Amino acid sequence: MLLGRSDENKGRLAWITGGSSGIGRALALHLARKGWRVAVSARSAEALEALAVDGKGRIFACPLDVTDAQAVRDSFVLLEQEHGPVELAVLAAGTYRRDGAFNFTIERARTMIEVNLFGTMNALEPVLAAMMERRRGHVAVMASVAGYNGLPGGATYGATKAALNNLCEAMRPEAERRNVAVTVINPGFVDTPLTEKNDFPMPFLISAQEAAEAIERGLADGRYEIVFPWKMRIVIRLLHALPAGFRFFLMRRLVRDPQDL
Repeated sequence: MLLGRSDENKGRLAWITGGSSGIGRALALHLARKGWRVAVSARSAEALEALAVDGKGRIFACPLDVTDAQAVRDSFVLLEQEHGPVELAVLAAGTYRRDGAFNFTIERARTMIEVNLFGTMNALEPVLAAMMERRRGHVAVMASVAGYNGLPGGATYGATKAALNNLCEAMRPEAERRNVAVTVINPGFVDTPLTEKNDFPMPFLISAQEAAEAIERGLADGRYEIVFPWKMRIVIRLLHALPAGFRFFLMRRLVRDPQDL
């Protein structure tokens, strides 16, 4: 099932997790302008209500903590009972904290794994089951180009995104047998509250609105993988193709040892 164009989308229901800010928020507004009814979920009820106001009646708030598996199941059932079948689910909830060999802790790692990986899986379970039963639907998972290569400062974050890439690749052929599309979204640097934490230059940085437009185009075209911006895609692909020894040589140049600061 592919996204339609213009009038074809009117009245159809999309669900976006992680929709209170960043790419999720921009995508919710973009889809609403394209005619979709959009349910948005995140922990911040206040931010979701503000987004619903901006959505002018086409966006409605569904506050939710994606790390609570039972709450996600219950919320999805209630969402479909009240608003009809979800035809597009964009699972975009995520968090990011820099970590690596200098500051690795299981507590920091567990937080990112619970939100980025298990939070996505908690939503994927009811969404995929419903779509597979109906033999119709499109689910998109927000990963990252950070999942292609291990990058200094992004150890656990990159690991969660690599896992999501693998998960989607494994599920897509099976889901297609039931007419359900699976897409993985791999953004580069996008100007969001998460990337505002970075204290280093971010090449090819784009706005959340540009990211939303790229996602909508990719979904409408039925792509398995949506990567943006295109310059970042080329750089990451080239880096991934290099021999390991040369990659590590380049990565060492990015390392900032706290003892040297």
